[in-house]
Amino acid sequence: MSGATDAAQAPIPEGIATRIAGFLTQVAAIAVTEVWHLRHDPSELLTRAVQPALWLLLFGQVMAHARGLGGEGGRYLRFLAPGILAQSALLTAIFYGIAATWERDLDVLDRYMVSPTPRSALAIGKAMGSTGRGLVQAAMVDLLCLGLGIGINLRPSRMLAVAVFIALGSALFSMFSLIVACLVRTRERFMGIGQVLTMPIFFASNAIYPIELMPTWLRSIALVNPLTYQVDALRSLMLAEDLRPAHLALDMTVLGATAAVLTTIAARLYPRLTE
Repeated sequence: MSGATDAAQAPIPEGIATRIAGFLTQVAAIAVTEVWHLRHDPSELLTRAVQPALWLLLFGQVMAHARGLGGEGGRYLRFLAPGILAQSALLTAIFYGIAATWERDLDVLDRYMVSPTPRSALAIGKAMGSTGRGLVQAAMVDLLCLGLGIGINLRPSRMLAVAVFIALGSALFSMFSLIVACLVRTRERFMGIGQVLTMPIFFASNAIYPIELMPTWLRSIALVNPLTYQVDALRSLMLAEDLRPAHLALDMTVLGATAAVLTTIAARLYPRLTE
């Protein structure tokens, strides 16, 4: 028993620690570079805030009176708000692959490829950069919700947990976007495919209506849609007084595992953009 305890407490070899520190530094450098782009084009986030506003102001107000959804006291708007928050992060992340095609055309990608930076560090750094954009977008939607009088839970612990799930969803869908960009390779094809994919992902989830109201075939799709689990977590954290730990654990597991798989695939495919 003492041998096992000594092994568990043994320090990490200096060479491994140095490599880990170097890897994390490279990831952070890529992530900071991605987030820094926002400083040069803040209007992008402002224009992307228009669509969530329209969903809440127009769609939410109309659907609040639909039978089966319920509109008393703004209940449907409260139900809708977490779904629109997830949609906002989705729309920001799903077109992230366009940036990769721009990098290729500007020869930035070639510099990444000839650098000693591991491909996995590039992919993880870009995923983290996408989370920065997603969190800024989420803050804007939260302000919009407060302006509309939509009651959301503002406890610091809840807001921190919301940020974690927004970050996970942004990383997941940005890596999915990067994979698509690596496969199609051109901006024109990517724009078409990105627009085709975004709406099915959104509508085949629980973002704007409960899963219980879906037909069986759509419910089956929703249950394998990562956005469903992100919305489920956001809805619990933002609205519910009593959390459902089992649901949050499942949501975290699904999102984390999917993000890890997609990041691994994106790291392998990333060099294809230079071909």
